[in-house]
Parts: sequence; C-alpha cells; structure tokens
Amino acid sequence: MHHILKPPGLVVEPVDERLPIGTQLLYGLQHVLVMAAAPITAAFLIGHTLDLSDDVTVGLMSAIFLACGLAGILQSVGIFGFGARLPFVQVPGGAPLVIFLGIAQATDLQTANGAVILTGFFYFLALPFFTKLLKYFPPIVIGTMLLLVAVNLIRIFGGLITGRPDSVGFASMGNIGLALLTISCTVLFARIFTGMWQRIAVMLGLLAGAAIAILSGTMSFEGVLNGPLIAVPQPFPFGLPTFDLFASLPLIIFCVVSMTEATGQTLATAEIVGRKGDHKVIVPRNIRADALGSIFGGCFGTSLIITSGENIGIIRATGVRSRYVTIAAGAMLVVLALCAPLGRLAYAIPSAVVAGTAVIVFAIIGVMGINILRRVDFDQNGNMFILAAALAMGLLPIVVPGFYSAFPSHLQIILGNGLAMGTVTAVVVNILFHHLGTPQKPDDATAFNSVSEGK
Repeated sequence: MHHILKPPGLVVEPVDERLPIGTQLLYGLQHVLVMAAAPITAAFLIGHTLDLSDDVTVGLMSAIFLACGLAGILQSVGIFGFGARLPFVQVPGGAPLVIFLGIAQATDLQTANGAVILTGFFYFLALPFFTKLLKYFPPIVIGTMLLLVAVNLIRIFGGLITGRPDSVGFASMGNIGLALLTISCTVLFARIFTGMWQRIAVMLGLLAGAAIAILSGTMSFEGVLNGPLIAVPQPFPFGLPTFDLFASLPLIIFCVVSMTEATGQTLATAEIVGRKGDHKVIVPRNIRADALGSIFGGCFGTSLIITSGENIGIIRATGVRSRYVTIAAGAMLVVLALCAPLGRLAYAIPSAVVAGTAVIVFAIIGVMGINILRRVDFDQNGNMFILAAALAMGLLPIVVPGFYSAFPSHLQIILGNGLAMGTVTAVVVNILFHHLGTPQKPDDATAFNSVSEGK
C-alpha cells in the first residue's frame, strides 16, 4: 500500500493561514480596539504636556496611528529581513514616551525627535551585541523600570485630570468625577465580561467615559466635521531634528530594554501560534522592524513605535493565530490616520476621560513590574539594595519636581528623568553586586521569560 504524502509546500502553518476577508476584518478590528487607546493617550500627553496647539496635536495623533499601522503591517508581512512574520500590532510604548517628554522638556522637541531617530539607528548597531548586553538587564532592572513608568505616567496624567494649579477650575469635581467614572467603568467591564470583550475593557471604558461626557454636556461634536476629510501627517512637524547624542542617551539606554522585551514577546508569540523556524533569526527581524518603525515615526514627530505586549493576550483570548489578521488591523490604523474627522473625534474626547483611561492602563504596567519583581530573590542583600537604590534615584525627580534644577542643563536631561535615572541606577548597582568581585548569582536566566507578557 502506498502512502501519498503532501509536499511540504502545501502544509500551511496556522500563522500563515488566509482567513475569509470578513473574518480577517472582524478580528483585525478587535486588535485595533485593544490598542487604540495607546495612540490617543500618547498624542494627548505630548500635546498637553508641551502645550501644543489643537491642530498640531490632532496631526500628531494621525502620525502615531500611521506609524503604528505601517509598522504592524511590516511586522506581519516580513520583507528583506524586517518583520517577524508574526501577528504583531505596534504601539507607542509608555516608557519611551516618558523619556521622549523628558528630553523635550529639558531641551526642545527637535532634539527629542532627533533622539528617537538616533535610537532607531542604534537598534541596528546594538543588535549584533544584544545577547552580550542582556545579562545587564535582568528581571530586577526591567521590573523596576516598569514600576517607575507607572508612577511617572500616573503623576503626569493625574495632572491632566486636575489641570494646572494656577488654572481656572483646578481639581474640579466634574473633571475628577468623570475620570473616576471612566476608571470604574473599565474595572466593571473587566469584571463582568470574559474572553475578547474583557480584552477590550480599556477601550470600552474609554467609550463609556465619552458617553457620560456627552450626556453631561462636557463633550461636544462641534468642529468634528469641519475641515478636510483626508489628513496626511506632515514630516518633521516641529522642524528639522537636532541630533544630540548626550541628550539621546536615556532613550538609547532604553533601547536595550526594548530589545529584551521584544525578545520575550517574540518567543512567546511564536510558541503560541506554532511558528516554526530558528528563533535566533525571527527575533532580529522583529527588532529591525521596531527600529524602522521608530525611525519612520520619529520623522513624523512620534516617540518610539514598538511591539505591543497586548498581542500575546489577544491571541490567547481569541485563538486566532493568522498574521493576516494583524495585516488587516494595520490597514485599519492607516485608514484611521488618514481620515481627518476620526482624528478630530478622538481629540474631542475630554482630557479627564482620556487621562482616566491612561491612569488605569499605566497602573496595569506597574502591576506587571511588580509581578516581575516577585520572581526576584530579595533575601539576597544585593537585590534589595539594587531595588532600593533604583527606586530612590528614580522616584526623587518624579515626586520632587525640580530636584536637580540647580544642576547644569545637560545633566538634568538624565538626572531629572526619573525613569532614565532609576534604570541606569539599577543597571550600575546590579553590575556592582552581580558582575564585579565575587558576584552573587544573578537571575538573568529568566530575563527572556520575565517580559514575555508585555510592556
């Protein structure tokens, strides 16, 4: 009896499966809903923190959607060594956003944009040496970084809820109530829903907050339909970038952390979708796409555009493993970017609603950091002092603004950025305890796994 075997070329892996167009669009929309809050909150944060005009902020939101969409398509399609050919959607990460703002406030937006572009190119330079650098970024460093990201961004978005202390209506009950209702709705949706609906609890909370704002008369649609229908983001909206290597150092240092997180997410996603092949090849493809997406975004005024940790959760929740779904999601993000009324509609959502959504999102990032730190053995004095020193140096400029205001302006770029200072301190003290003299055994063996659940 003869067995007829199918040629290997006819065997389609689940990740390469082409679904019906309607199904791809539906599942792609789910990816968009899960991550859509990130570009909206990022644009609000940059616009309000740096006092940008409404038009510039709306344009920046379009640019972020465009960069995320194109980078997601590149990751999913994978061409010329760029893109992991996995179901990935890209987002503006919380940590690089904090650093971007810190650089912009210490110098100017042109220098912050230059830092993003320089960091994108640094990805390519660091990639060949990445595995050697990994030992200096064990779970205690990454967990500390995520915790500082949460504290920093909650403080910033809390300020967006209250408004400036010298402004009319500072800390008004209306704004605070709207933010708290948005947070409450998000938590309630996460409790009562399961599966995919639970995954989009953040977006549902944002929509619920907007609905409450409409009913209370706080949100208006005036101006949404005024103006052009098509929005094409302008390159270098803040002027030609300024390249300052010293000012860019905090973002360049974060680049190694980002590559570590991308590694964990790539390995975890490849395992979930059953992607076969050499992971040592797939991971660099992911990182190169992150780098190219960030360079492109930097040319349009955004911060780094990086792989979203939500990819893992949504694939687990839906069981859909096809990368063509995220290609559809990327295409939808491009449409969102180019459709001007949608950008104006997103910007019409009150700051209190957007900030309330951001507070709960970034608090979740802090919880991820705590979860990573739970794996660290704090019975070792070394680990206890690494975390203590990093939190001390990281929290001081966050909770005491202006702490380093008497220092030279170039030093303030690093010293005054709590996230950068805390991360650098964690790396240096970790080297002191675990890599010099008679080192205690570090727990960097779990570094890949520690970040596989996202940023």
